[in-house]
Amino acid sequence: MKLFLLLFTIPFLLNAASFSKSKKDLLKKVYYDNQITFYCSNPYEIKDDNGKQKALIIKDEKYYSPRKPFYKSGKVNTRAERIEWEHVMPAHNFGRHLQCWRDGGRKACKSDKTFNEMEADMHNLVPAIGEINGDRSNYRYGANNPIKEQYGNCEFQVDFKGKRAYVKEDIRGDIARIYFYMSDKYKVNLSKQERKMMEVWNKLDPISDWERIKNKRVEKL
Repeated sequence: MKLFLLLFTIPFLLNAASFSKSKKDLLKKVYYDNQITFYCSNPYEIKDDNGKQKALIIKDEKYYSPRKPFYKSGKVNTRAERIEWEHVMPAHNFGRHLQCWRDGGRKACKSDKTFNEMEADMHNLVPAIGEINGDRSNYRYGANNPIKEQYGNCEFQVDFKGKRAYVKEDIRGDIARIYFYMSDKYKVNLSKQERKMMEVWNKLDPISDWERIKNKRVEKL
């Protein structure tokens, strides 16, 4: 009986949605030949650090300059140097539709199978500079063009007061198609205003060759 339970459990664990596994697969099996950040087009590279692989940006001011180069303590802002996997549709957006989120937010959803699947969905994850990922938070995208000041030459802007993020034109279609995918698959409602904006973005920024390649790789995995 114990052997049967073990054999039953192993495949379940291997197939269970995992955010950490998705991040590793994206790094090694999806973006391995297109190591460029989503918002800033900043190249990055994988470096070995005491046996652990880290994805770090190649520092170049023509792509990006940190908004805050140092923490309040005076130490270097390491999030401005590393790659993180950003949820294009924030976890707050897709999570708040679930009972577990209403009961206690992201922490309460850790054991929820549906949330884990959504959180780990590689179609909704893109490589972003850590500082950008942190600043964007769970803010919605805005229709305005970004002002290139906040992050140097990076065409990305966060309106902290208005809780909006503004992005460059050549990724707007990517964002729209990700939003439509998440909305369709997980029944996440989009507001009329948001849907209308995404429909416009989808038309103005058609799917690229890289987007097709990425989608096929993710689908295969």
